[in-house]
Amino acid sequence: MKTSARNRYFGKITAVNVGAVNAEVAVGLQGGQSIVAAITKESVEKLGVKVGGDAVALVKAPQVIIVTDTAGYRLSARNQLSGKVSRIHKGAVNSDVIIDLGGGETVAATITNDSLEALGLAEGQTATAVFKAGSVILGVAS
Repeated sequence: MKTSARNRYFGKITAVNVGAVNAEVAVGLQGGQSIVAAITKESVEKLGVKVGGDAVALVKAPQVIIVTDTAGYRLSARNQLSGKVSRIHKGAVNSDVIIDLGGGETVAATITNDSLEALGLAEGQTATAVFKAGSVILGVAS
């Protein structure tokens, strides 16, 4: 599969919670963490989403927020993937930050250089990638 999304996660669907209009679908990652996608009930039906099925979760890097300290706050974003910063590529305006999630999985985030400096991000530092379930595009094997 070729996509422009930098973050591609292939895994098994571990949970499907269908509501009146929308559904939440959890996809298990190789390192033990999971990603939750918010999709419509109609998409669940059209795609044939079911527990145990193969899936791919796509997340564009600009949709990912990096958090290093929640200061005691809890966040409403369903996806909060923790790991270690493994690479930083600083550009003229933005920086590309890669967080190693373990199990061979990484998450890429595109953040401003101002944010990079404000967070004091450095390779080897613990960080959490945060993104809303609505930012996840879900695909299933056909």
